[in-house]
Amino acid sequence: SVSSIVPESCLLIVVGLLVGGLIKGVGEEPPILKSNIFFLFLLPPIILDAGYFLPLRQFTENLGTILIFAVVGTLWNAFFLGGLMYAVCQLSGPSLNHIGLLANLLFGSIISAVDPVAVLAVFEEIHINELLHILVFGESLLNDAVTVVLYHLFEEFANFEQVTILDIILGFLSFFVVSLGGVFVGVIYGVIAAFTSRFTSHIRVIEPLFVFLYSYMAYLSAELFHLSGIMALIASGVVMRPYVEANISHKSHTTIKYFLKMWSSVSETLIFIFLGVSTVAGHHYWNWTFVISTLFFCLIARVLGVLVLTWFINKFRIVKLTPKDQFIIAYGGLRGAIAFSLCYLLDYKHFGMRDMFLTAIITVIFFTVFVQGMTIRPLVDLLAVKKKQETKRSINEEIHTQFLDHLLTGIEDICGHYGHHHWKDKLNRFNKKYVKKCLIAGERSKEPQLIAFYHKMEMKQAIELVESGGIGKIPSAVSTVSIQNINPKTLPVERVLPALSKDKEEEIRKILRNNLQKTRQRLRSYNRHTLVADPYEEAWNQMLLRRQKARQLEQKMNNYLTVPAHKLDSPTMSRARIGSDPLAYEPKADSENLPIITIDPASPQSPESVDLMNELPKGCGGLPPSPEEEDEEGLMMRVKEPSSPGTDDVFTPESNSPGNQRMQRCLSDPGPPPEPEEGEPFIPKGQ
Repeated sequence: SVSSIVPESCLLIVVGLLVGGLIKGVGEEPPILKSNIFFLFLLPPIILDAGYFLPLRQFTENLGTILIFAVVGTLWNAFFLGGLMYAVCQLSGPSLNHIGLLANLLFGSIISAVDPVAVLAVFEEIHINELLHILVFGESLLNDAVTVVLYHLFEEFANFEQVTILDIILGFLSFFVVSLGGVFVGVIYGVIAAFTSRFTSHIRVIEPLFVFLYSYMAYLSAELFHLSGIMALIASGVVMRPYVEANISHKSHTTIKYFLKMWSSVSETLIFIFLGVSTVAGHHYWNWTFVISTLFFCLIARVLGVLVLTWFINKFRIVKLTPKDQFIIAYGGLRGAIAFSLCYLLDYKHFGMRDMFLTAIITVIFFTVFVQGMTIRPLVDLLAVKKKQETKRSINEEIHTQFLDHLLTGIEDICGHYGHHHWKDKLNRFNKKYVKKCLIAGERSKEPQLIAFYHKMEMKQAIELVESGGIGKIPSAVSTVSIQNINPKTLPVERVLPALSKDKEEEIRKILRNNLQKTRQRLRSYNRHTLVADPYEEAWNQMLLRRQKARQLEQKMNNYLTVPAHKLDSPTMSRARIGSDPLAYEPKADSENLPIITIDPASPQSPESVDLMNELPKGCGGLPPSPEEEDEEGLMMRVKEPSSPGTDDVFTPESNSPGNQRMQRCLSDPGPPPEPEEGEPFIPKGQ
């Protein structure tokens, strides 16, 4: 019940305080956490565990935000806190007047960095969402370079009689050397570890040893040259993991996973216990003004830094950081044992106020771990901050993730914008083409990522079945590969990979190259005037113009080459004419497709009684009407069937074309000029 309210790190510090008090009560001198022991033996396992199992996708997608918080935010905290503490020392009287600017800046650089051990201990218990966790934890990992540079810089400047502009410029450049140098050392050892694991198939027992050995070598090599050991460990773990896991056996993978978790947990426990013991055993100098000012300015600097930097970052982020997120990031800036150990390393000769610095740092650590660590869980629940979703990755999710990556890469290529998806795709291609062949043994170097992920999930499912005792109920979906990996007594069967013939593969590549290569040519901007012209567009326009001219000529012929219309006869004269000469109103031979007009000569009706019947009679479906239908329906005028699309009636003369029909009808049935047909392209005259 206590652990649900109080974080484990707080309980461990309380245990350390009790143990230290007990040791001191019996008259013995309690042990103090030495800086060498902390940096050489206790810190590396925690950082290696964090770097080896780092969620790489979330880390790379938010790398810009993490770097801004880690570099700019830490610099802001160090100089803001150091400057204000120098002002406090100058205004506080003779007790603090002797503390100079460099000493206060050094103190600010020590206490400004967020501690990865404290963040891990608290954030893993509250199960915060992945975005906030990677932002705060990534900041605590990467700000080590800034802390190391500022610490050594101000420590060296304290020994100088005068600091010149050149010293400041060299100190600024040393930041890039320390950070990038640490990353470079880590990458080198990570590649060596991956290459070594390629040849360990016959000695599986010592495979985990190479992971620990090369990682620790990377850390020691970086610390030897005063580079960032934490960044070297992270780089080595991130680089070696995908290649090492492809080479080593499943038992070795399980050993690495659980040994790292156990090792980091033991180190974390010892660190917090020794913090409590050292608090009791250390020499302290309490100054109310200095300690309270330090605590207050630490909180103010953190809040201001997060608010200002987030306002700037949100201008470039697609997923904005909400006010709730900003509060959790500011509230999660915990301090821990790294600040304590760095302060313990200070020399009494140059920093006589070391005991007061230690007292202020321990006060800040206790406040952040106890007060902020204990209240962050209820605040997360109160603010309804999104928590981590414990879901297992599926094949469906992996397929859609890769599909979206390829889609976004293609969109960037088409737009001519080379964003991080483009460079990520380039890196993946280089990795697949060159690096995997050198660092991964056997056929697994050619295995697609999706198939590798499928076999990994298959293995996990089979192991869960075995552990649950359901080996006799294994479904057919689990292939024999998983069972063979679980039970190594059976002979291993080589995995069959789908392979294409060389000719087929070359043919596919040729098609894709011819059709897709042009999309990677970067365009300056989209402009309708710079688009490539369609070669068929001009010919099509010419054809439309010719059709329009032909229709205009036809309209003129209809208007000017017709016989003047007769006067309208009275109804009596019309019936008499039809009755005297009915053959004059029989359909012509070439007028089979005209509309039907039925006229009853015997009915004494007005001309308005002319009934326009169905314009598409039964016989107009492609067959001539029967004589019985003609007798029943009366006189018919049939409509010509529409021509097939794509034909040009200007250049395809037909006897039954609409133009010929109109020419034949113009003498017998003159009328007003025909209006343009519906759907006819409108082109003004004169074009």
